[in-house]
Amino acid sequence: MATPIIATEGSTLTDQQLGAVGGMSGRKRFARRFLRNKVAMAGASFVLLLVIVAIFAPLIAPYDPNLAAGGLSSAFLPPSGDHWLGTDGTGLDQFSRVVYGTRLALLAGIEAVAVSLVIGLPIGLFIGYFGGWTDRFTMRVVEAIVAVPTTMMAMAIIAATGPGIQKAMFAVGFVYAMAIIRLARAEVLGARAELYVDGARAAGASDNRIMWRHILPNVAPALIVQSTLLLAASVLIEAGLSLLGLGAGADQVSWGIMLRSASQVIDRDAFQAWPAGIALFLTVLALNAVGDGLRDAFAREARGGRLGVGQVARVAVVKEAGSAPPPEPGALVVVRDLTVTFPRPSGGEVAVVQNVSLDIEAGEVLALVGESGSGKSITALAMLGLVPDPGRVTASSITLGGRDLVGLPFKEMRKIRGKDIGVIFQEPSASLNPAYTIGDQVSEPLRTHLGMSKKQARARAAELLDLVGIPQAGKRLGDYPHQYSGGMAQRVMIAIALACEPKLLIADEPTTALDVTVQGQVLDLLLDLRREFGMSILLITHDLGVVADVADRGAVMYAGQIIETGPLADVFRAPRHPYTEGLLVAVPRNERRVGTLPTIPGVVPPPWEWPVGCHFAPRCRYAADECRAGPVPLVLDGSGRGHRCARADELTLRGVADREAAVAELAVPVEEVAG
Repeated sequence: MATPIIATEGSTLTDQQLGAVGGMSGRKRFARRFLRNKVAMAGASFVLLLVIVAIFAPLIAPYDPNLAAGGLSSAFLPPSGDHWLGTDGTGLDQFSRVVYGTRLALLAGIEAVAVSLVIGLPIGLFIGYFGGWTDRFTMRVVEAIVAVPTTMMAMAIIAATGPGIQKAMFAVGFVYAMAIIRLARAEVLGARAELYVDGARAAGASDNRIMWRHILPNVAPALIVQSTLLLAASVLIEAGLSLLGLGAGADQVSWGIMLRSASQVIDRDAFQAWPAGIALFLTVLALNAVGDGLRDAFAREARGGRLGVGQVARVAVVKEAGSAPPPEPGALVVVRDLTVTFPRPSGGEVAVVQNVSLDIEAGEVLALVGESGSGKSITALAMLGLVPDPGRVTASSITLGGRDLVGLPFKEMRKIRGKDIGVIFQEPSASLNPAYTIGDQVSEPLRTHLGMSKKQARARAAELLDLVGIPQAGKRLGDYPHQYSGGMAQRVMIAIALACEPKLLIADEPTTALDVTVQGQVLDLLLDLRREFGMSILLITHDLGVVADVADRGAVMYAGQIIETGPLADVFRAPRHPYTEGLLVAVPRNERRVGTLPTIPGVVPPPWEWPVGCHFAPRCRYAADECRAGPVPLVLDGSGRGHRCARADELTLRGVADREAAVAELAVPVEEVAG
């Protein structure tokens, strides 16, 4: 049975959440986002109408656009049943000319965009991928061309080649190719450093294949949006050139020619400019609307809100029996009934974190452990009010040093983040801004929260870098993140997190990207700094070896729920939940073993597949009907232990060797494993 869904309105999803929560393909996701954009859909409908009008112009137009049915006697006729938009000064039917002008406008725009792509796309891909002197030379030429206004450059080319609609739009396309070159180059410069490009190279793919088959599909969205906007601009420029006599010929029908004719008699009949002017205005507006819609559909979508995050909302929760203990004496952080939900594409919401309650005492290290996908990181972000839109966070209370954070305005929470709560993210190379020096980034919280001057903050930044073990810290303030190794970059992140001496430090997988030696150094550093600053630490990890080294208490998380908690020694010595037992058995040991490697079968299921009963039941060898019947509450005892297992009292507490034997039948066979 699926997790209950809560109905909601007006919610949206990020790209990743749409794909994960709804299981939708990229194409369906894109189509759905574009289709619900009303402005873009209105523009697309109008563009479709223009295409139909252009294709079937001879059938739609009631008159020949270049022949006055009534001669000069039919000039300047007002709109009527015979002439829906009246006639011009030579007796030509305005409606018919607008219809045929649609064909020329679209063909001219398509020609210009096609020329720009044919010229600009290969060049942009090439110079962006290979770089070197070719890139530098090409960009100097491009910069010289774009320094001249587009219309002026097009007029200069037309002056050299002669007038005519094809020549005019080729000139426009050539100028627009410069924009395509710049955009394609910029996108490729970013894409060529991605790991999938390295993977393609390692597989032996040629440079041409990498550019056209691997990189181009990933940079295509930006080029598609740019092409749509260039199409609108091309239609406008075609009309302008035709108005000046440099575009369409006398035997062709163009909105620009209609405007030129109207300008000659504007003092007699101002309505003459309206049909072509309105058609041009609506066409450009519709094409721009489609371009904006494509941009929004390709880009990350977020619900309206400041910086894409929302505050934590207070909610009254029906308490499970024993699930919400009174705060521990001396608790610095008290979290009760924390729930995080995201909307589903099919409607309603799915909870990815459910009724989490945690206590962190002053000076304590609490380890939040579990497999990837259990909800550890999103729980920490929810405590900070940093869950990205359209996520919705609710809790009955979240207190820090006695201050309730639930419902705090955005500005008040910003004063707490970085000052009272520091955060270390698991990817230091991605968390540090490559555009700013290390000194600037360490100084930022000091200047923001403590009001230090630039000089004071820089001096303190050097002290902090020295404190976390950066050699020659004062001389390295001017270095950029790429000049630091992974271990040094993580030390910088620790320095930033500790800059304002926070009460709570959230360390999200702080040693994941580091080798074993550096891991030990970072962990020792965290413990030393805890003693020096007297802070508490919430350590998020899936490495039980790290937990055993540094943590005082442990909280085991699985599928959005806390399933066991208590003093670390008790949890490790006598686990009260089969999931905790399985994690302990699967820990590699420094001993030679032959036969099987114990594992927990399966993986953490996605939130929309969580059962209504025990979330671990599908993977548990002890699961019974009572485990699947309904939600299993978190049962607490008087010793600070808690577990979420309906059969905990029936499970015999075993030593490590016995537990290994108990799960041997679930293990993965191997020839030999050296721990």
